[in-house]
Amino acid sequence: MKQALTSRLVAVSILALVLFTPPLLLLFDRPTAWGFSTLPLVIYLLWALLILLAALILERPDAD
Repeated sequence: MKQALTSRLVAVSILALVLFTPPLLLLFDRPTAWGFSTLPLVIYLLWALLILLAALILERPDAD
């Protein structure tokens, strides 16, 4: 069971590494109609998604 938990957390870490690479983030660094960049919003939403995924993995009940 501990190996499955570790594998899932490693997968979330790799996903975070991929999602926060500069080439991917720069896709959202364009001004919108009001002249603001959506980059800060995207960063916070991705961060919240990764925290949610980690919490779901860690709080999952054991299937004993």
